[in-house]
Amino acid sequence: MKQQQLEAILGQARQAGATAAEASYSNSKATTVTVRNGDVETVEFQHDRDLHLSVYVGQRSGNASTSDLSAAGIQRALDAALAIAKATGEDPCNGLAPAERMATEFPELDLYHPWSIEVPEAIERAKQCEAVAVGLDARIKQSEGATLETRTGNQIYANSHGFVGERQGSNHYLSCSVIAQDDAGMQRDYEYSSARCADDLQSAEWIGEQAARKALARLGSRKPPSGRFPVVYRADLARGLWGHLLSAISGGALYRKASFLHGQLGEVIGAPILNLSQRPFLPRASASSAFDHEGVATVERDFVRAGELKSYALSSYSARKLDMETTGNAGGVFNLVAEPTAGDLNSLLQEMGTGLLLTEVMGQGVSTVTGDYSRGAAGFWVEGGEIAYPVQEITVAGNLAEMFKGVRALGSDVDSRGGVRTGSVLIDEMTVASSGNE
Repeated sequence: MKQQQLEAILGQARQAGATAAEASYSNSKATTVTVRNGDVETVEFQHDRDLHLSVYVGQRSGNASTSDLSAAGIQRALDAALAIAKATGEDPCNGLAPAERMATEFPELDLYHPWSIEVPEAIERAKQCEAVAVGLDARIKQSEGATLETRTGNQIYANSHGFVGERQGSNHYLSCSVIAQDDAGMQRDYEYSSARCADDLQSAEWIGEQAARKALARLGSRKPPSGRFPVVYRADLARGLWGHLLSAISGGALYRKASFLHGQLGEVIGAPILNLSQRPFLPRASASSAFDHEGVATVERDFVRAGELKSYALSSYSARKLDMETTGNAGGVFNLVAEPTAGDLNSLLQEMGTGLLLTEVMGQGVSTVTGDYSRGAAGFWVEGGEIAYPVQEITVAGNLAEMFKGVRALGSDVDSRGGVRTGSVLIDEMTVASSGNE
């Protein structure tokens, strides 16, 4: 589908009685192979095309989606959206984002790097990854498989302000998961690499070796002492901490008053060293974009600066509900960056002294309404700044408001594989609980 076709659909909507309309088209293709124990388990090809329409009749709105892109299919979706709009009640917050906020500059962000790898080569690379993991140590007893995926796609968004914007991107992925076993039991772990360009992926050998070493390191896990201790979130887990903060400052949670950060704009909500900012123009980053899902221009923005909450993350609808202006965050935050304040993970462990290094959390025990936090966890007990032994079957608990204010250091070991870029995080104190302590 071309940009002109979307504009024509918007014209149809106006002719049919819509006072405003917006449309988005997405087209993605993916190839995925998975091997297990040296055999091909699955080979999948995916091709998805979807059109989403939103129409406004005054301050009434209707939405419809379709994968039938024939003229008749598009007309049916348009008719459905209009019928819904005419049947629903008015909402004074409905409508397009302000016309003056539409993006007008579209810098090259280097996001599109198709990978022409053929299926036999993809299978061989996944097998190589698994073979390295399984062959590293006799205690690696089972493989849960290695997966390679390559994906490309494009999205076009248009609205009746006359805005049209297109995003084109790629993403490639390689992972491996294995199980280690000794007399004390079995432990599972994994490693993966993800990048816009295949040249930026870690090698199959590195991923396989890391998966095996991580599983082996967990053998002999036991339970740590219970009490109040400092905790380090390894970088891949620290992304989740900032994800909870983003959920709490998102417009939907705020206007429903379902966030512990409601009314905290301009207040200190974190440690003085805590700086979290949006960086939407990072080349090859997973969440880079010149415009949000409403066509609003993205900007570099501080969400937290020196511990102070500087901005919420709002769409035009949530902004109107809060009597504020959109921040250009319809669809989420575009590359959240946590600024490092310290050295690598080892330096954080040295600073911590004695406490807990978290490498896995599980469960849904996080409330953005109250900030209460309680998760099942596993990781390593640290003494004298050095890893002493692996731990499992524990719970870590606290409150997000206290945790953010208790951030003592952010590491330089930045994990850049997702839309949140952060190093490991050292928190002053959390409750660590386990049963049957030794």
